[in-house]
Amino acid sequence: MNVIDTLRERGFIENMTHEDALYEYIESGAASCYIGFDPTASSLHVGSLVPIMSLAHMQRNGHHPIALVGGGTGLIGDPSGKTEMRKLITKEDVEVNKAGIKKQLSRFIEFSDNRAELVDNGEWLTKLGYIDFLRDIGRFFSVNRMIKAESYRLRLESDEGLSFIEFNYMLLQAYDFMKLAESHNCLLQMGGSDQWGNIVAGVDLVRRKLQKTAFGITFPLITTSSGAKMGKTASGAVWLDSDRTSPYDYYQFWVNTDDNDVCRFLSLFTFLPMEEIEDVKTLEGADLNSAKSVLAYEATKICHGPEAARKSVASALANFGNRNIPKGILPSSDIQRNGAENPGGSGDTTPQSVLEKSRLEAGIPAFKLYHEVGLAVSGSAARRLIEQGGAYLNGNRIESTDYIVGPADIENNEILLKAGKKKIHKIKIKM
Repeated sequence: MNVIDTLRERGFIENMTHEDALYEYIESGAASCYIGFDPTASSLHVGSLVPIMSLAHMQRNGHHPIALVGGGTGLIGDPSGKTEMRKLITKEDVEVNKAGIKKQLSRFIEFSDNRAELVDNGEWLTKLGYIDFLRDIGRFFSVNRMIKAESYRLRLESDEGLSFIEFNYMLLQAYDFMKLAESHNCLLQMGGSDQWGNIVAGVDLVRRKLQKTAFGITFPLITTSSGAKMGKTASGAVWLDSDRTSPYDYYQFWVNTDDNDVCRFLSLFTFLPMEEIEDVKTLEGADLNSAKSVLAYEATKICHGPEAARKSVASALANFGNRNIPKGILPSSDIQRNGAENPGGSGDTTPQSVLEKSRLEAGIPAFKLYHEVGLAVSGSAARRLIEQGGAYLNGNRIESTDYIVGPADIENNEILLKAGKKKIHKIKIKM
């Protein structure tokens, strides 16, 4: 199957240019493709998974993925999808963030033996001469067409407006495409639906400057069935960096997938066969929950590795009880299907912290402890959680916002806090 058919079948493609010619380009041999990543943070998050997984599918089908880190454009900021100007970052920030991003991408695509590349557009954009750029590149762009692009239109309609710095972004991204077409023979750019105008501008520039046919693919904006933006939770973004979002919390994010999203997320965020995923559409109840466990396991395995995924499953089973996953549900997955014992010790990936026993001697208000360990975003939020009956200590509901946690609450040298049905934090007591 052509990788374009694979991406289409799994729900990746919203739009593309030159469809027939694109199929021919892909079928002609190992094609190069690229996606740009914004280096404004040292970690990508779940909202970036669709483009990342698309690069992984390209590589698995024998093509050459290029991850372009916007070391140059990141110093300016992409207005796409934004109603206000992005915070400008320094060159030092870019270097730190670039290293973190490559480390995360390495879980999804293989960079060794030149099977994939990570490039930084700062290598060429920071060396551009302004007059030369205007003369050689700017003359191909119509302001009338640019301001009709959705990315610019949103900003023009906002209170803050569009800065001149950001107005240049489309030219710079198109120039990136031209440079990669020239130096890497890369003729396919992919990106989110908000990048359509920028990608089309690059396709046009490659044609005008290099007399080559280039192509573009955009992905749909992925939201949950409730309409929420993918990767956003009440406690913030779900990061790919294990120091920001632990493998256990990452696993729990996927386990808590809405019933209506399970098949779609299995298609997008795992490599399991589509014929097995189609069978999930008929599941309900406990069997559908088993499919969620497989989704969580597979997604965690890809992002954090098999060992972290297995430990996350085992910790979840220890905290919430064993779940037997029938062999007929997504059988290609190697998830353990007959339950697991608490792995204990270093194998337990439940979020944990250490607390000196001496601090408990004077007592700590429960709401403060919930805030301290990150189960609530503030003390007032922790109070509301307790008032609503959603706070548990060692399995028992905390009945009062005035409850004081003390030495009597220690069980087996630890205290287990729970917020709602799914969020757990284990406090190890240091004697």
